[in-house]
Amino acid sequence: MAFTLPDLPYDYDALEPHIDERTMRIHHDKHHQGYTNKLNAALEGHDDLQNHSIEALLTGLENLPADIQTPVRNNGGGFYNHRLFWTVMSPDGGGRPSGDLAEAIADTFGSFDDFKDQFQSTAAGQFGSGWGWLVAHADGSLEVTSTPNQDNPLLDGNTPILGVDVWEHAYYLHYQNERGTYLDHWWNVVNWDAVQDNFAEVTG
Repeated sequence: MAFTLPDLPYDYDALEPHIDERTMRIHHDKHHQGYTNKLNAALEGHDDLQNHSIEALLTGLENLPADIQTPVRNNGGGFYNHRLFWTVMSPDGGGRPSGDLAEAIADTFGSFDDFKDQFQSTAAGQFGSGWGWLVAHADGSLEVTSTPNQDNPLLDGNTPILGVDVWEHAYYLHYQNERGTYLDHWWNVVNWDAVQDNFAEVTG
């Protein structure tokens, strides 16, 4: 197998009460596993591609055989997006970023609260299933964006450092149709140390 499902970095119930155990089990063990399995199936018979990183596959999508571009985009995106999602949450999360990331947020958005407002409104406003993102550029500037389905900023040559899943499977069992309430609670589990590490990797 080219790709394997990564373990959660915490227990299924570790993010309660903000994200419930049942949602985490289904989200990780069923949805993320499904994307992983279908990505591997798409790469069967393409031995030259099975050693590529997921980042290389997604950024080089147009160079893949035409018949696997869509399955890799959808399922490779689902694999990558969820792998990032688990790591930018923590039972010890919440609060505010510090250091270089905090400065970049203030420079780009004016304040942390202004950033939160923009990020949350963008994620909440994504029509249908999708993701909300904080993207970092090599010059240290930041950008808030969203993508439909399992697309992500890599497809546009950008690197996300924080992402939130706004597919209904991410929150519906606990929050039903209240996407905004889910996002309100999600800030309590954001792992700013991990986001800072992602930022440092992009900016060097």
